[in-house]
Amino acid sequence: MTATGGDTAGRGIGVRWRICGLMTLAGFVAYLLRTNMSVAGAPMAAELGLTHVQLGVVLGGFAWGYAIFQLPGGVLGDRMGPRRAVAGMALSWAVLNLLVGLTPARTAGFTALVVGGLALLRFLMGAAQAPLFPVIGGGALCRWFPVSGWALPNAMQNVGLTFGAAATGPMIAWLSGTVGWRASFLLTAPAGAALAAAWWWYVRDTPAEHAAVSRAELELIRAGRKTGPTDDHAPPGAWRAVLRNREVRLLTAGYFCATYVFNFFFNWLFLYLIESRGFRLLEGGWYAAAPWIAGAVGAFAGGWLCDRLWRRIGARSSCRALGAGGLALTAVCLLIAAGATHPVVAVAWLSLCLAAQQLTDAVYWAGAISVAGPRASVACGVMNTGGNVSGGVGALLVPLLVDRFGWGPALASGALFALGGAALWLITAVDRPMAESLSPAVGRAA
Repeated sequence: MTATGGDTAGRGIGVRWRICGLMTLAGFVAYLLRTNMSVAGAPMAAELGLTHVQLGVVLGGFAWGYAIFQLPGGVLGDRMGPRRAVAGMALSWAVLNLLVGLTPARTAGFTALVVGGLALLRFLMGAAQAPLFPVIGGGALCRWFPVSGWALPNAMQNVGLTFGAAATGPMIAWLSGTVGWRASFLLTAPAGAALAAAWWWYVRDTPAEHAAVSRAELELIRAGRKTGPTDDHAPPGAWRAVLRNREVRLLTAGYFCATYVFNFFFNWLFLYLIESRGFRLLEGGWYAAAPWIAGAVGAFAGGWLCDRLWRRIGARSSCRALGAGGLALTAVCLLIAAGATHPVVAVAWLSLCLAAQQLTDAVYWAGAISVAGPRASVACGVMNTGGNVSGGVGALLVPLLVDRFGWGPALASGALFALGGAALWLITAVDRPMAESLSPAVGRAA
């Protein structure tokens, strides 16, 4: 079926922005169906008798699957195209959430089997979600948006995912308390199938393939490039060149540091509020939503500022200022939150912390596109691998720190990673494209 509807680049809402809306929706659904485990983890662990470390093994399964399949997912996304890749991913999320909801009750002597089964399902969910942001935040976005206009649509994806995480807290907490944690997975799983249907109906791999894209919008998207984004395809063996690139490696190391903080919120925020700050289950769900809402504001602001500063002071200076500044502020807010005595004050500082961290996220993705050009899906896959290895590390490091030193030092550990990420931005130059011949305009748009 071909999507229809008139559009011009200068009047009305361009097709690229409608597709950006679907990308935002994809981020929302993805985080609803991945963050649910961290919220349902408290009642699930209580029923199944899981320790902090055993719960960490289950939660860490997602991070390792997500990290391992970033690069293969980016390569696969380049070969399949965004339309087929995202539709297939979203459908698989629905199936995997249904399987979690069918987890049997604890049986004496079979705790290891239950933990292993849940960890495997989370690993598969991580693998199934791994290609999403390399595909839509890298390749698809590079094809559908003009040069120097990549940060804001990337930020909109982060707005979607942060609102998805915000909605997950109260929704899954309420469902878990009302109909049980298993039913919370069964009732939310169809959101993945609905996303798959909507994406397949409207999205096309390139602007030239979409019947509703006007000539004016197509020219706007192609402006500033000798080769239009609709013709950009990663050459064979692109992943080797990406791995050898200095700037991609620096972005990957920096993203590892920045995402350690993000993954604390993703995996442990809800349990931290319940165990360390004394909130009740449903109350904790609402307070857990506050940092994610603040994160959505920070994500939007980061994308908006990056695109405007990019055009005024250049790619390198804009990314360094926002990346290093945002992560330094993240570290300060995290340390204050760890030492706060009042629970609500701690939530307020945690909200500012996630807003500052999310301010930097679109900057990383725009920087990776700037460096990699037609290899953006692969480069973003490499960068996101680094980002999500930190999720696997944190899934085990945080509970070990909690058991040894308590929640305060475990929370404060993120400040060290944030400062490391800020320092790496100071030596990263995103205005150095990998290959001038393949992407002549990328990196010189400023």
